[in-house]
Amino acid sequence: MRHLAVALAFVAAVSMSACQTPQQQTGTLAGGAIGAGTGALIGSAVSGGSAGGAIAGGVIGAGTGALIGNAVTAPPPGRCAQWGYDNNGNRVCTALY
Repeated sequence: MRHLAVALAFVAAVSMSACQTPQQQTGTLAGGAIGAGTGALIGSAVSGGSAGGAIAGGVIGAGTGALIGNAVTAPPPGRCAQWGYDNNGNRVCTALY
């Protein structure tokens, strides 16, 4: 059962490998893979070794990890063509060239 949970978590992580931008390829994929593995382990431990708990933990972990990985990845290097301000008043680049 645990092998099935790990395999499903791996498939969920690999399914995100078709992302197109460098940011999505690195941060999102790595975050999703790490989150899926961690979530599967935690889900299995919390549910007493149940495959259903490991699968649910892997799916939740993959989604959460992908979101966090995408959010913390720096934008690609380039020169800023246009500056703007975010909701907190911080100066941010809105267009690269």
